[in-house]
Amino acid sequence: MGTILDVEDVIPGASYLLEVSSPGLDRKLIRPADYERFTGSRVKLTTRQPVNGSHHFEGRLESFQQGRLTIEMNEARKKPRPGRSAPQKLEIELANVEKANLVPEI
Repeated sequence: MGTILDVEDVIPGASYLLEVSSPGLDRKLIRPADYERFTGSRVKLTTRQPVNGSHHFEGRLESFQQGRLTIEMNEARKKPRPGRSAPQKLEIELANVEKANLVPEI
């Protein structure tokens, strides 16, 4: 890309440094489309107002519909064993989300 820009002389007589970046593994979720796109991904979020007594949550984004996101708080890949609870699901209004990021899964 830099070579093409040099040949085309896009910025006549000027030197420049071309930097390319990406949102990264812990990409921020900002727009409703971000929540729709990353449904099924692990997320970490902070709320403006407490939900069930807490502001900080981490889990799998199960769904996003009509301005509400559903987070599966403790994942279970199998059915829970007797005496153990099923995963807890938490609904949060998008308007209450202060900050949300993807959690890298490696």
